[in-house]
Amino acid sequence: MSPAPRREELPVGVHFAGQSPDCAIRLRGAGVAARHLRIEMAADGSYRLADLGGSAGTRVNGERVVVAVGLGGDDVLRVGDIEFTVHLMTPSQGEPLPAADWQPRSLPRVGGPLPGAFMEAAHRVHRQLLRQLDLRRRDVAAMDDGALRALATELLWPTAMEEGGRAGIDATQLHRFVLDEALGLGPLEALLADDEVREIMVNGPERIFVESGGRLQPTDARFSSEAALRGIVERIVTPIGRRVDEASPMVDARLPDGSRVNIVVPPLALRGTALTIRRFGRQRFGAAQLLERGTLDEPMIEFLRSCVLLRRNMLVSGGTGSGKTTLLNVLSGLVPRHERVVTIEDSAELAFDHPNLVALETRPRNIEGRGEVTVRDLVRNALRMRPDRLVIGECRGGETLDMLQAMNTGHDGSLSTVHANSPRELLSRLEVMVLMSGVELPIAAIREQIASSVHVVVHQARFACGTRRITHITEVTGVAAGVVQTQDIFRHTVGRGFHATGHVPQFIEDLDPSVGRPDLRLFRELGGALGATGAA
Repeated sequence: MSPAPRREELPVGVHFAGQSPDCAIRLRGAGVAARHLRIEMAADGSYRLADLGGSAGTRVNGERVVVAVGLGGDDVLRVGDIEFTVHLMTPSQGEPLPAADWQPRSLPRVGGPLPGAFMEAAHRVHRQLLRQLDLRRRDVAAMDDGALRALATELLWPTAMEEGGRAGIDATQLHRFVLDEALGLGPLEALLADDEVREIMVNGPERIFVESGGRLQPTDARFSSEAALRGIVERIVTPIGRRVDEASPMVDARLPDGSRVNIVVPPLALRGTALTIRRFGRQRFGAAQLLERGTLDEPMIEFLRSCVLLRRNMLVSGGTGSGKTTLLNVLSGLVPRHERVVTIEDSAELAFDHPNLVALETRPRNIEGRGEVTVRDLVRNALRMRPDRLVIGECRGGETLDMLQAMNTGHDGSLSTVHANSPRELLSRLEVMVLMSGVELPIAAIREQIASSVHVVVHQARFACGTRRITHITEVTGVAAGVVQTQDIFRHTVGRGFHATGHVPQFIEDLDPSVGRPDLRLFRELGGALGATGAA
């Protein structure tokens, strides 16, 4: 007599089916792995199933799942002799499902360290996979990712089962580890699947750290060897035409999702290959998200919106990891739709929806040492493209002079970021970077150029607790006695939070009211002192 059918109701999220007690759907039968398959249920109504490599396989409506497939209503799933039907309830059929509840965690980000026996087994399975691919005389380079992963999945499983049984290791985990390392990004795959991870730092094959929630923390993830790590580095740089070796030991690259990658290999990296990935989440931040996270308050965002609309030139300053690029993205997204915008970056990070946008990216020199295109080259060329505004991802050197000249010659409303610890330090850095252009200018002329080009400085900082806040919104008011003068408009201070200083920006007082200048109460409503703060 067959057992009575049972019903399992699953909330939005990621759920596993298999023999393990921690699976949401318990399956018992020959060939069923501890974690046999994964069902991802997203809040937007989309559903996806991934087979994790159990020997019994997984079939959807009679078709074998090779890696992953989307699910539709009333699909029939079969694992060995076990059959079950998935009835999917879309958000419109019930209460709205919160998007924040769905975070892919197919593998834990911080788990137990992999024992030496596991790594030795992974080495053997990996070598066996390479031998099998060679024996089959397959043109691996000509296969697309899906076909190659399907073939490797098929070839790997018997060896993983054998090695797992011999060493007392979970064959599914072993299979997944080797497959990710051979064809994916190895232990980085699980870290990249976690939206809370903002930065990944690999200090050699056995030391991997992440930044999550604004804090750095070690993980127990590791690569099987330096050779495996270098293989993944090659997998990152080859598709975008970059190279990294002893002759060219440093490189900047980009992942398909837009994440920025920096790589340093031996002999420069003494403890093994150093790999740093700066991630940009699936959710693109807007002004509302900055308000929710406490990065700034309502009067500040209203003032910044007015600055963008009134075509004020703004620089965003801050230290590493303070959120400068995120804020620049938000400000760029406020540019009116009818204007032409040209963005210039070392590695493309800005992503905002604009109908008349030209995005430019620098190019390093090739193997022969030729073909380099710098930020300065792109700034000069952009001026011939009739831009209404320039958005430069970051100013680091001589291109600063070209940017200031552009801001002062009809490209009002331009934006950029600069590494600095305060608005005053930013002005000093601008002077130094202008001098790096090779154009001999007296300091007095440079300061006049800065004062006439830059209208507002927005300074953002990351605090020890991991939060990021705008601590200064400062107006550049001119030059007096040979010194660039500034005036704080908004500040964030400990114990007082965000507050206005009472200073009304000069450019707003000079504006014709017909252009829609902001309400002057913005600068006085927060209880700040009503007098000016004095020049910095």
